[in-house]
Amino acid sequence: MEYDDILIRYGEMALKGKNRGMFDRQLVQNIKRSIKDYPRAKVERTYGRMYIALNGEPYEQVKEKVKHVFGITSLSPVKRVDSFELAEIEAAALEVMRDTHPTPQTFKVEVKRANKQFPHRSMEMNRLLGGHILRNTENLQVDVHQPDVQLKVEIRNEGTSISSVRVQGPGGLPVGTSGKSMLLLSGGLDSPVAGWLTMKRGVCLEAIHFESPPFTSERSRQKVLDLAKMVSQYGTGEMKVHIVPFTEIQTEIRQKCPENYLITLMRRFMMRVSVEIAKKRRALSIATGESLGQVASQTMESMSTINAVTNFPILRPLVSMDKAEIIEIAHQIGTYETSILPFEDCCTIFVPRSPVTRPTVEKAEQFEMKLDIETLVRNAVEGTEIVEATAPRQSNPLNLF
Repeated sequence: MEYDDILIRYGEMALKGKNRGMFDRQLVQNIKRSIKDYPRAKVERTYGRMYIALNGEPYEQVKEKVKHVFGITSLSPVKRVDSFELAEIEAAALEVMRDTHPTPQTFKVEVKRANKQFPHRSMEMNRLLGGHILRNTENLQVDVHQPDVQLKVEIRNEGTSISSVRVQGPGGLPVGTSGKSMLLLSGGLDSPVAGWLTMKRGVCLEAIHFESPPFTSERSRQKVLDLAKMVSQYGTGEMKVHIVPFTEIQTEIRQKCPENYLITLMRRFMMRVSVEIAKKRRALSIATGESLGQVASQTMESMSTINAVTNFPILRPLVSMDKAEIIEIAHQIGTYETSILPFEDCCTIFVPRSPVTRPTVEKAEQFEMKLDIETLVRNAVEGTEIVEATAPRQSNPLNLF
């Protein structure tokens, strides 16, 4: 069966009061961007509802694009009936039920009659449509409590819409409604997941990646750009990646500071450089893939010592997650297989044998007195290269739920 529209549902956006218009407009813009490969499909807003009029575009392909857009809680393919003739509505309802997969054993009809001029009331329509379906199908029963399928029928002034399928969306807020953040993208499992979760709260992302040539390879850089492309397809479809030369800083720390503080000092420099880039890019926060207690640099003491170099907001969406939860999301969003590729990044070289797990700000500052912090940070920022990572126009469909 060829569907006419896709009904879009959104959750917490409806609670935004006077700001709701801004969220609605951003969601429309993001949906339009996601379906740009299907020019006949048009986004329509009417009476508090949002639809995509397919105009002949394939429902399955458009659905695969739209169901990843943050802000959408669910969507349904809709059969539209412009006539108010009962026989035509009954025929369309039967067609939708016959097209429902897998074939249900039980069903329930739910009619909403917004058009008060329509001659049959909602309860009466429930009985009329349910009876018509039962008379024209086999092995199908009515269950008003736990039906396999709920056939939803809305009789509105502009026509009648009928749907039986509900596809889960990612929820959250439309990307672009919560400002911009700089994501520290290492190439491992955690940071792409952190980026996806940050975008889920409506945040636009640019990425920062630290590389240490010749100790890190071109393959390591490409891996990060590939991950940026994958994450970007859930947002704007593109992501700027700021590639920071980090060799000079790591070499200086290694030569002049105690080995067990190498990771702590390295991350303090990463934070300093990231904040400077964030200010230049007018971002309001830094997002990281840190998870409390996962490694030596992610203890409470380490986070406190690293944070001490700035008062810039640091977003840590993974802070309460364990590794299994992070891996599960990485599988769902399609970044897992790329993240586990064994290419070294700057965080896996010069790893100390016994990194300190309870560093202090006082000791870190004492060791950093041997370093020219201002010059090292300035050189890293000035040497940063910006690369545009763009999601492919046609990607393999990913099953998020």
